Amino acid sequence: MAENQNNNDFQSWGSVFKDRKKLVGPKPPAYPWQDLALQIIKELNIPNAKRSSIFKVCRDNSKEFIEMSLNDTKELCQSGEKWKYFLKIIDNKGKPRKD
Repeated sequence: MAENQNNNDFQSWGSVFKDRKKLVGPKPPAYPWQDLALQIIKELNIPNAKRSSIFKVCRDNSKEFIEMSLNDTKELCQSGEKWKYFLKIIDNKGKPRKD
């Protein structure tokens, strides 16, 4: 009888791997710019159709520039879709100013 009770304590392989995924959680981003992009997507409520653009912008530009643009967006855009303003700032980066 005791031997039968011990057999019930074992788990199947499927349940072991299922439990492992719960404990480990999602994989972290491979690059720092991916983490920055995920932060911006969350803060500015980026729509699904524009998320790839955010990843490209974060990959192609310095972290300092991206953070400066994000801070400018938060400060200057009080209403409307902030993600559009953010992308506009990024787009105007290389263009000369008209003073």
